[in-house]
Amino acid sequence: MMNDLANHALGHALKGADQAEIYVEVTESVDATIQNDQVDFAKESYSLGMGIRVICDSKMGFAYTTQTEKITETVARAISNAQANLADENFAFASKSDYPAVKGVFANKINNLDLEDTIELGKSMIGTVLENKCQPTSGGVSADCSKTLIINSEGVSCEDISTYFSGFIAVNIVDGEGVSTASESDSSRKLNLDPEKVAHKACEVALNSRGGKTIETGDMPVLMDHHAAAGLLSTLSQAINGDNVQRGRSIYADKIDTEVSSPSLSIYDDGTIRGGLYSSHGDGEGTPSQKTTIIENGILKNFLYDIQTANKGNVQSTGNGIRASFNDMPAVNLTNLILDFKDFEELSEIKEGLLVTDVLGAHTANPISGDFSVEAMNAFKIENGEIVHPVKNAMLSGNIFSILKDSKAASEKTRQLGPFIVPPITLSSLRVVGQK
Repeated sequence: MMNDLANHALGHALKGADQAEIYVEVTESVDATIQNDQVDFAKESYSLGMGIRVICDSKMGFAYTTQTEKITETVARAISNAQANLADENFAFASKSDYPAVKGVFANKINNLDLEDTIELGKSMIGTVLENKCQPTSGGVSADCSKTLIINSEGVSCEDISTYFSGFIAVNIVDGEGVSTASESDSSRKLNLDPEKVAHKACEVALNSRGGKTIETGDMPVLMDHHAAAGLLSTLSQAINGDNVQRGRSIYADKIDTEVSSPSLSIYDDGTIRGGLYSSHGDGEGTPSQKTTIIENGILKNFLYDIQTANKGNVQSTGNGIRASFNDMPAVNLTNLILDFKDFEELSEIKEGLLVTDVLGAHTANPISGDFSVEAMNAFKIENGEIVHPVKNAMLSGNIFSILKDSKAASEKTRQLGPFIVPPITLSSLRVVGQK
C-alpha cells in the first residue's frame, strides 16, 4: 500500500515540478499512562501520513496530508508553496544509493504487544513503586511500530521498519524528613528493558535522597550520571550542527582540525549502530545512514549535514537530514551520538566532590557560548571515594565546551538516552553553588 500511494503521488508531482520526493509514514502504537497509583488512560492508535516536497525552478515547496484521497490536492499545494518561495541552488534531493545493513531495530515482541499488555506493564510499575514504600506520581509505558518509505524522482527508494518501547515513572516520598522525588526512564528497540527495574531504580534514588543536606559553594569534581551527562550534551549538539555553523551560531565554526576537547575523548554520530534508537537505513531525505567522526582524540573533524547544508558547504551529506514526522521538513539533527573516552576517573578516586543523578534546566544553556546554570537533581556528596549523604538545593554552573577539555569517563557502562550514548562522566572541576 505504501509503495502504491507513494508512486501515485510522485507521478502527479512530476506533472508540475522539476523534481519531487514522497515520504510516507505509518505508525501503530499502544500506550498506557500512569497517574498517581493507577493506570488512568490507555489507547491504541494508528496513523498514516504523507509529506511531499517538490523543486520548481530551484524553489522548494512542501505540503502534507493524512487523507489518501487528497494526494492530488496536496501535490498542488506543495507546488504552489514552491512558487511562493525564494530560489536556492542548494536545494536538491538524494541520489540513488546503496543502503547499509542496520540490525536490531525491529522486534516482533514489541510489534505484538497489545493494549492489555501495556496496561499490565504499567500496573507492574505501580506495584513495584508501592512495594518500595514510594508513591507514583506519573509515568507510562509505550510501544510502537513505525514504517517509513522515501521515494524521489532521482531513483531513491528507501524503506525502514522499526519498533520502539519505553517506560517512565516519577515517584515521591513524604515523611518526617520532608519530600523526596525521583524519576527514571528507559527506551529500547527491543523488549529487553524491564519496567519493574525502571520503577525500582526511581524508588532507590528517591529513598537515598531523603534527608538531604546543603553543600558549601565551591569548585569541585562532579560525577555526572548518565541522565545528567545526556542533559548537558544538548548544547553540544547545536554546536556540531552544520546549519548552525553556516549561520555563525556555533563556537566551533572555524575550529576544524583544532583541539576542542580532552585528547582522551572521541565523539561519533552513527546512524547504523546496532539497536540504536535513531538507527535506520537512510535519513529523512533518503541519504544512506553512516558513521561520522565529529571529534577524534580531542580534534574537531566534521560537522553534521543534510543535503542543503552540504551543498552550501561543498561537502557531502552525512545522512543527518532528520524528520520528526511526515508533517515536518527534514532538518540537520543527530542520529546516535556516541561519547568514547580512553581515560577514566571512577567515584572511588574522587577525594571530595558531588555525584549528580540528573539536572534540571539544561535547555536554558546558551547554545552559542555553552554557558549553563542548572539545578542538581538527586545529588550526593562524595568524600574519600564514597557517597556520604544526599545534597539538596545545589546549582551547577559552567561551560560545556570548557568542561569537555577536562573530562573523563567514570565507568565503561554506557546508556542511550535520547540520541546520546554516554557513560557517566567525571568533570575535574565545576562550580557548585550551595543554597540554604
